Amino acid sequence: MKVYLTLLGRSKWALINSYYATLEEKSYYPDKVTIYAEANSESQEIPNAITNISNEYGFNPTITVKTLPEGDFIAAGNSISSDLKKLKHEGYETALDITPGRKALVAGAILSATRQSIDHIYYLMIDSTEDADKPYPLIPRKRQTLIDFAEDARRHPQ
Repeated sequence: MKVYLTLLGRSKWALINSYYATLEEKSYYPDKVTIYAEANSESQEIPNAITNISNEYGFNPTITVKTLPEGDFIAAGNSISSDLKKLKHEGYETALDITPGRKALVAGAILSATRQSIDHIYYLMIDSTEDADKPYPLIPRKRQTLIDFAEDARRHPQ
C-alpha cells in the first residue's frame, strides 16, 4: 500500500506535473493521495486532474483534500505529522511531494516527514519557469529533473 502526500501552493501545474513525473519516472502508483491546500488556493479541479492522470496509468487512488491555514508551518507540520504517523502505523509506504508547496508549508512538511521516517520526498526541478504552466508531457524531459531527497540521503549518509 502506498500513499502520496502533496502540497498545493500557488501553481496547480506544479502539483499536476510533479504527480505525473512521479508516476512516469518512479512508477510510484499510490492507493491514496492527500492534497494539503492552503485556504486561499484553487483546489477544486486538482482531484479531477489526479484522477484522470491516474486512470491513464490504470489505477484509481482515493483522493482527499485537507485545507490548512495560509502560511502556518506549525499547523501544516502537525497535520502532516499526524497523518504520516497513522499511515506508517497502517503499513503504508509514504511519499511527500514538496514541489508545489509554498515555503512555510514545505518547512512544516519536511520537519514532520523527518520525524516520521518518510520513504520518499519528491521534488520536480525545472530549469526555467517558461512553459511551466503546460502539462508534464509537453515540457521537454531534459528541462525537468525529478529528485527523491529521502532516497538520495539514504544513499549518501553523512
